[in-house]
Amino acid sequence: MRNSIQFRLTIVSIFFIGIIIAASWLLYHRGSFFWFEAKAEDNLEHLYYQVDTLFSNSNWSDEEIKEGFGGLSNPDNAIIVVRDGSSMIYTTTNEQGMMFDSLKSMTRLMQNPEFLDKNKPYVIEEHQDDRMKSGYFDLTGYLSNGYMIVIRTSMDAINSSAKFSNRIFLYFSISILLLAAIVISCISRYFTKPIHDMAVVAKRMSNLDFDARIEVTSKDEVGELGESMNRLSAKLETTISELKTANNELHHDIEHKTQIDEMRKEFLSHVSHELKTPIALIQGYAEGLKESINDDPESQEFYCDVIIDEANKMNNMVKKLLSLNELEFGQSQVQVSRFDIVELIRNICHASDILMENTDATLEIQMEEPVYVWADEFLIEEVVTNYVTNAIHYVQPGGIIQIRMISFEKEIQVVVFNSGEGIPKNELDKLWIKFYKVDKARTREYGGSGIGLSIVAAAMEAHGKAYGVRNVPGGVEFYFNLDTDIS
Repeated sequence: MRNSIQFRLTIVSIFFIGIIIAASWLLYHRGSFFWFEAKAEDNLEHLYYQVDTLFSNSNWSDEEIKEGFGGLSNPDNAIIVVRDGSSMIYTTTNEQGMMFDSLKSMTRLMQNPEFLDKNKPYVIEEHQDDRMKSGYFDLTGYLSNGYMIVIRTSMDAINSSAKFSNRIFLYFSISILLLAAIVISCISRYFTKPIHDMAVVAKRMSNLDFDARIEVTSKDEVGELGESMNRLSAKLETTISELKTANNELHHDIEHKTQIDEMRKEFLSHVSHELKTPIALIQGYAEGLKESINDDPESQEFYCDVIIDEANKMNNMVKKLLSLNELEFGQSQVQVSRFDIVELIRNICHASDILMENTDATLEIQMEEPVYVWADEFLIEEVVTNYVTNAIHYVQPGGIIQIRMISFEKEIQVVVFNSGEGIPKNELDKLWIKFYKVDKARTREYGGSGIGLSIVAAAMEAHGKAYGVRNVPGGVEFYFNLDTDIS
């Protein structure tokens, strides 16, 4: 449930709505106190002008003026004190503290008239009563007839109003958030249910159940996706049925028998052709030993070494022919795995130390970090071994054998370079042909059969990857590509 789109969409939506409501409440909480204070000041001014209007009517008696005070609009229950010098004209309280404070405020204003605003005959001040631990606003000024007036509004009423307003807003916000959670959950379920149904059908399709269909109820993008999945299911069912039919026919195809016969004929032809020379040599040297042409031990040992050497060459050639035929006729399946190509190359070079000692060449491996590839490790070992052995036998005396790597986006290219003479251009494409030898005399000298590069070609074609040879300044490069990313 927690991983569903509906759950995550609901949570994310509620989270952002909650942030917006919380931010709004904080702004309202801060601003409401300022608003109520400004409203209180407006009420003081409005009350002042009402009192001033009462006293400006010179035709009214004192009793009429007092009755007029009863009709004043005083929403904050402000206290009013009106004096004419030391004489009390009108007051709405007899509280001694208020009477003392009002007299003190009037005296201070008379002594400091600069406190008054140039455009207003009064001043509004905020005070704190430490004794009562409360605050209040005082409006102190002159009426039009010269009387002095003090109007006081308690801040407790203002704070209570602001807190009550904040509490109402908080309750309202919580209600909105809960309502939004319910509505968003229902809406997200409405939009995600078709996707969930498609996931169920896709899972059935992955189990080859192509009877599953999606009920399309809309014409929007989700509905189009559902129709596409239904068409895909029908096409997959048809295609798999056709593939099964073709596969059954393929298993009964006589072409497999024909390929085996051709393989057998070609194998016998190649073996008979390549074994002529070593068999003749073995026969000749064996007859020489039998007839004791040379009786000295040194000659006899030479004859025996030649026979053993030629027998080993025939054995290696037969093994390579078997491997090559398996690759060419698809009997050797490519077993793809992930392995470190750098480590493989270093191991092969280490095993070739004995061959390197017979040359004055220098081996350079320009690879340090592990590089992992996807391929058949056994076949790639054959490829690298043939390239390295070929480079050792053809490098010029005192030359360089260099193995390096070129990286691409999802591939790497392994390059084996040996310094020496280049290969004629008309010979480059023929190197991969079985038993083809550019320098037949020299190939015979080190025991080459012309099969190694054919094995390379077959192995790389089985992988479906590029390989080749090119002449470069100072020598020849053989290369092959491998995947570093299987996707």
